[in-house]
Amino acid sequence: MSTAAFGLAVLYVAVGLSIIMAGAWLIWRETQNSGWVDTVWTFGLGAVGAAAALSPLLILGGLNARQGLILVLVVAWAVRLGTHIAQRTAGITDDPRYAKLLEGWGADAPRQMFWLLQKQALVSIPLALAIVLAVWNPAPELRAQDVLAALVLLTAIGGEALADNQLKRFRAASANRGRICDVGLWRYSRHPNYFFQWLGWVAYALLAIDFGGAYLWGWLALAAPACMYWLLVYVTGIPPLEEHMLERRGASFRAYQARTSAFFPAPPRRESRPVSTGDA
Repeated sequence: MSTAAFGLAVLYVAVGLSIIMAGAWLIWRETQNSGWVDTVWTFGLGAVGAAAALSPLLILGGLNARQGLILVLVVAWAVRLGTHIAQRTAGITDDPRYAKLLEGWGADAPRQMFWLLQKQALVSIPLALAIVLAVWNPAPELRAQDVLAALVLLTAIGGEALADNQLKRFRAASANRGRICDVGLWRYSRHPNYFFQWLGWVAYALLAIDFGGAYLWGWLALAAPACMYWLLVYVTGIPPLEEHMLERRGASFRAYQARTSAFFPAPPRRESRPVSTGDA
């Protein structure tokens, strides 16, 4: 990949993500349900990734095995997560993380929301570029490293789906109303769905990197898991969600925080009778 080609990729990705998040803003204005923002983001990023995976078909006239594998993985991730978020959003009136921001912005909320979503487009550029860099890895055949990356990504998709389903089943049981979900994967991480979301982006770095040094551009794909970790742990993921949970559950959630790892799965710091709640 040349510097000019990489520059064009950055431009196309940036413009595409900006348009997608502008569309998310329009949908929010129409529905007043900010939950649709994450739905649009997921399907939109998946569409950008799929377009990247298909770009060799337009430029070179065909796809190799790695590019075809990446296309399948991108689509599988976007369809699974996007469908889950859409179903969840259809059952709520608003996403509490965005709702609190909107309340604080008052009459300036539409303008502030637009620029927030454009910032989300900006910080999503490293994610889409990781897919681009993986697609244009010049290694001629599938490597053992690529197979490992595929297994990592499939584990990430499956793990996130399992965590989501465990939380959904827990909430559906009337006996668990008002309790905090520390069953299944939620016993080992307060946000197992976020952990598996991050793990999926590690896979694209594995697909892009050539440890032999023949494709130095591939190392830039490490920005994707680094960016996703920063967003989930320090910005839009854990902090606003746990603030919301502390407001709703107080001491029960503080006890859950004390015994359970925030992100990376680990044994509970002390045994306790399950009282569960997970992500709200």
